[in-house]
Amino acid sequence: MRGSYLLLMELKNTETIPVGKLGKIDFKKSLYIYVGSALNGLDQRIQRHLRKQKKMHWHIDYLINHAKIVNVFYKKNNIRKECFIAKTLKRELSSIPGFGCSDCLCKSHLFYGSYEETKNAISNLEMKQYLINAKSYNCL
Repeated sequence: MRGSYLLLMELKNTETIPVGKLGKIDFKKSLYIYVGSALNGLDQRIQRHLRKQKKMHWHIDYLINHAKIVNVFYKKNNIRKECFIAKTLKRELSSIPGFGCSDCLCKSHLFYGSYEETKNAISNLEMKQYLINAKSYNCL
């Protein structure tokens, strides 16, 4: 399966986290949405993000070590749509500049906001929920 996905994460405390070449970033206590795509194995990509043990490769790997993934959403597609999704989220949420977008012209692929803000932003994207555990937030 090919497509785009969102990782909904909760950071329970404000923290300064080293993120690879981006350096140290101050993250507020909040809900975060990371936008990604996988045109060769969407399920495998999502499962990689959910694993505890992995090599640090992408910016998101560093944040996942501190935040809890509480839900995942996806949309099947054969072309890369993560930048379109990021531009849509940018209209409603705050972002971390330069995060997750080193291979495109977007300002960010990581967004944050309150429960209501993230719920509304996700519901506007018409993505399907990828069930990861019984404690997933019901955002749609």
